[in-house]
Amino acid sequence: MATGLRKGLTSYGDAGFSLFLRKAFIKAMGYSDDALDRPIIGITNTFSDFNPCHGNVPDLIESVKRGTMLAGGLPMVFPTISIHESFAHPTSMFLRNLMAMDTEEMIRAQPMDAVVVIGGCDKTLPAQVMAAASVDLPTIVVPVGPMVVGHHKGEVLGACTDCRRLWGQYRAGTIDEAEIELISGRLAPSVGTCMVMGTASTMACIVEALGLALPMSAAAPATHADRRRIAEASGKRAAEMAVSGAPKPSALITEASVRNALIVLQAIGGSTNGLIHLTAMAGRAGVKVDLDGFDRLGREIPMLLDLKPSGANYMEHFHHAGGLPRLMREVTAFLDLDAPSVAGGTIGDAIAAAEEVPGQTVIRSLAEPLKQQGAMAVLRGNLAPGGAVIKQSAASPTLMRHTGRAIVFDSVEDMAVRIDQPDLDVTAEDILVLRNAGPKGAPGMPEAGYLPIPLKLARQGVKDMVRISDARMSGTAFGTIVLHIVPEAAIGGPLAVIRTGDHVALDVEARRIELLIDNEELEARLVIWRAAPPRRAAAARGYAKLFETSVLQADQGCDFDFLQRAEDGPDPA
Repeated sequence: MATGLRKGLTSYGDAGFSLFLRKAFIKAMGYSDDALDRPIIGITNTFSDFNPCHGNVPDLIESVKRGTMLAGGLPMVFPTISIHESFAHPTSMFLRNLMAMDTEEMIRAQPMDAVVVIGGCDKTLPAQVMAAASVDLPTIVVPVGPMVVGHHKGEVLGACTDCRRLWGQYRAGTIDEAEIELISGRLAPSVGTCMVMGTASTMACIVEALGLALPMSAAAPATHADRRRIAEASGKRAAEMAVSGAPKPSALITEASVRNALIVLQAIGGSTNGLIHLTAMAGRAGVKVDLDGFDRLGREIPMLLDLKPSGANYMEHFHHAGGLPRLMREVTAFLDLDAPSVAGGTIGDAIAAAEEVPGQTVIRSLAEPLKQQGAMAVLRGNLAPGGAVIKQSAASPTLMRHTGRAIVFDSVEDMAVRIDQPDLDVTAEDILVLRNAGPKGAPGMPEAGYLPIPLKLARQGVKDMVRISDARMSGTAFGTIVLHIVPEAAIGGPLAVIRTGDHVALDVEARRIELLIDNEELEARLVIWRAAPPRRAAAARGYAKLFETSVLQADQGCDFDFLQRAEDGPDPA
C-alpha cells in the first residue's frame, strides 16, 4: 500500500511522472530527500482572524510539528474552513457540514499517512470528526482548549453564560450602556473556547470520551503550557499511528464508545448541541444514536460536574480537579472500559491513571451528585412525535411541570419584531413558541431557542419562562427550554399548526410535551397546512441549495443524507 509522497498520486496517466512532478514542486519549499522519505502527518490549520476561539492554533501547530518530528515523521500543515459561532451567517450550524466536506476532501486529496485535526469552536470539532470518520485515516484530535475566566466588580465571569445573564440585566435596565460595554471587554479575556460547559467544551469532552483525543485534552486551558504539551504529545502519537496504520476512526467510533460518550454527555451537564453533533459523528461511522436509550441513561446517570450553566465553576477548575478521566472514574460502573483510545491503550487505562485531587468539589461523586438525573431529557408527545430535548440541568425546577397559553412566533424575524412590543399580550405563565427555526426552516437551525424574556416581563424581574421551538440553544444558556422539535414546522410538523391561545403542557418527569387539543382538531389543522403550506424562499444555487435539499432532521444529526453511512454498510464516498 502506498505511503508518504507516493500516496494518492495526481492522475497524469504516468505514475512515475506524477511522483517526479510532486517531488520537484515540494522541493521548492526546501525539503530534503530524507524529509520526504518519512511518514507524512497532515495537520489542519483552522486559524482565522474571524475566529478568536482558535487564536492559539499557530502555537499548537508548532507544538504538533515538534512532536511529529521528534517521532520521525514529516509534518505538513494545510488549511481548512474555520467557523466561529458568532461570526457565521446565518448560523455556524449551517456551515458545519461544509467544513466537514472541506476537511474530508482535503484529507483525501493530499498525501498523508495520519492526520492531526486542531479545532475548538462549537461546530469545528464535530465537522472534523465527521470528516475523519468518513475518510477513516488514522486521526488524532487536538482541541484548542477553553479560555481563562474573566472578572468584573469582584465577580468571576465566563463567556457565554454570563454574556446572556448580563445582557438580560442590560435589557431589563439594571445595567447601563457604559457598564455593558465595559463588561464586553472582560467576558472573554483570552483566546480559546467558552470556559463554561457550552457546546465547545461539551464537544471536547465527547471527543476525549470517544477515545479520539489524548487523556486530559478536553479541559486544559488554551493559554496554559499543558495545552501545548498535549499538542506535542499528539504530534508524536500521530507519527506512530502513521507507521502502524492504527487505530483508525472506525475502530474508535463504535457502539460502545458512543454509549460512553452519551454517558459523559449526561454526567457533565453537556450542551444539547452535543447530542446533535454526536449523532452526526456516529452516523458517519454507521452507529445509530437511540434517543430513548439516551433518555434512559439520563435517568440512571446523575449530573456530577459543577460547572456553569448548570453549576458554579469553569473549565479551568475542571482541569485542575483531574479533568475528564477523573470524572469518568465516578461513572466507571456504567462505562465500557475496554473501548480503545487513540493514546494506544483503552479508556479504562486513562481512567486508572486519573489524578486524585484532595478536597476538590468540582467533580461530584455518585453518592453526592450535583443533580439527581443527567443533563438532558428526551420529550415526546403530539407536538414532537419524533422527539424533542430539554436541558433539565439548566432549567428552573418550578417550571419542569407547567401548563400555559402559547404565544406563537412564526419565525426568528417575527420574534425579533414583536418580542419587546409593549402591547404584546403575554404573562410570565405563558409559553413562548418559536417555529420555522429548524434545519430547513431558518435555514441552518440557529441558536434561537433561547427566546429572550419579553422586555416588559424582564423589567418586572421575570428570569425564566417555558420556551419551545424547533431551533437549537447555546450550551452556555440557562432556562426551561424545549428544543429540536421533530419534525420541524417547515416540513409540516405539528409545531406548524399551533396557534396563539392554545394551551401546551410540559411534564419533564413524564417526558411529555403536548398541545392540548384533541387529535381530530390537530389532524384537521395539519390537513389544511399540507394543502397550502406557507411559501418560503428556497435557495436557488450553491451550498445553500445543497443544504436545503439534503439536510436531515435534528434526531439524525442534521447531517446531509448522502454523507451518512448505513449501519454495517460501506462509506458513501
